[in-house]
Amino acid sequence: MGNPGKTGRPPRLATRFTELVGIEHPVVQEGLGPYKVVALAAAVSNAGGLGTISIPGISEEPAAGARKLRAYIEEACTLTERPLAVNVPVGADKTGAVLPFSAAYIGAVVEAVRDAQIARRLRVITTSAGPPGLARALIEGAGLIHTHKVGGTRQALRAEAEGVDAVIASGYEAGGHTHARPVSTFILGASVAEAVTVPVVLAGGIRDGRGLAAALALGADAVAMGTRFVASHDNTDWNPAYGQRIIDAREGEDVVFPAIYGPSRALPSEGLSELLRMVDAGEKDESKLTRFKDERLIRGQRDGDMEQGLLPAGQVSGAIRELVSVADFLPGIVAEAISVLENVQRGVVR
Repeated sequence: MGNPGKTGRPPRLATRFTELVGIEHPVVQEGLGPYKVVALAAAVSNAGGLGTISIPGISEEPAAGARKLRAYIEEACTLTERPLAVNVPVGADKTGAVLPFSAAYIGAVVEAVRDAQIARRLRVITTSAGPPGLARALIEGAGLIHTHKVGGTRQALRAEAEGVDAVIASGYEAGGHTHARPVSTFILGASVAEAVTVPVVLAGGIRDGRGLAAALALGADAVAMGTRFVASHDNTDWNPAYGQRIIDAREGEDVVFPAIYGPSRALPSEGLSELLRMVDAGEKDESKLTRFKDERLIRGQRDGDMEQGLLPAGQVSGAIRELVSVADFLPGIVAEAISVLENVQRGVVR
């Protein structure tokens, strides 16, 4: 676990990302949702990581969704004094303009940080899906750190060129939205870290301190986890059946299926089978498909309907065997990573 320093406190891992964001540990909770994850985000931030508030959904009427997101932000700020993030997918219409739901959610975040008390906590906006340049004009000047999720090295280079402060390199193993070109975390992490100069957060398949140590060895500055945090005692906004379903998952049980911004990864359910039947039958109405997906995601997350719901989860589900308490888990994986790195160093023969 590493030896305590001169202060008697256990050692910590300081990286460019922890310094940039002002967090203690190089661990990020991935954007989840569409059902709220306010309690989980606050728990991760309170434990020294970066918790992420998710948008309510992309089928919400934009103004109503923005009001709901603002309520999530305000609630999270009552639960933690530490840095928080918000995750917003960015889409564009045929003319290249930012889609109304993306503009509304980004606007809600920018408006929120005009409140000094919120701005002390809400430090980061994470964008995904479309190029980050679509959102830069909406974000610039707000005082927010802008991170962007990518699934390839070319995307990472473009994100850096368009002015983001850090990139999240998400491997194909990740749950929820993944990538049309399947590049695994182990390959992607090293390639992106080598290609860009901004801090890199590595995501996809990470569940413990060994994964954190490996990410640092690949050149990353932090890790992001979604599925591992879903299966925690602190994810109290969601129905406990969801965390139990992850624990019960078998290795290789996950399914990749068509989604709004490319493929998505989930655990099998009748709800997913129904979605695939709609797609196979040639359903072309994107608004209908989007509403169906949001409704079924919420049925799984809020209501615990493991049959009719959609159940995003990463390949790592098959390796998770227990719920964790974030306050113990997060510093524990940092200690484990330090121990792994020290053990490797002790094996070096000169």
